[in-house]
Amino acid sequence: MIPTGKVYLVSGSTDMRKSIDGLSIIVADILDMDPFSESWFIFCNRNRDKLKILFWDTNGFWLYYRRLEKGHFKWPKPDKQGVIHINKQQLSWLLSGLSLNNPKAHHPLYGLEV
Repeated sequence: MIPTGKVYLVSGSTDMRKSIDGLSIIVADILDMDPFSESWFIFCNRNRDKLKILFWDTNGFWLYYRRLEKGHFKWPKPDKQGVIHINKQQLSWLLSGLSLNNPKAHHPLYGLEV
């Protein structure tokens, strides 16, 4: 699936034993965000080898789980706000094992005229 809303990384580490209810409580109570929005919320464990993606779709939650057999995700350092907004391209980089700030990537251009 492709995110239709915003994508947020929940900074720091999360206990991967938490399921939909536990993760949605983190989104609602700790981050003060709406877990029923179109946003994707991505959680990572302390070892940075497991991710969970939580999002609401029409009438129920989706929970994706990814475990790396080798290597680590390039998870950013914790943020004071507890959440980091990323775009779809950065999500793809993260899931591919790349840094969120890929210096070799083409950056979007805005305000161009022909």
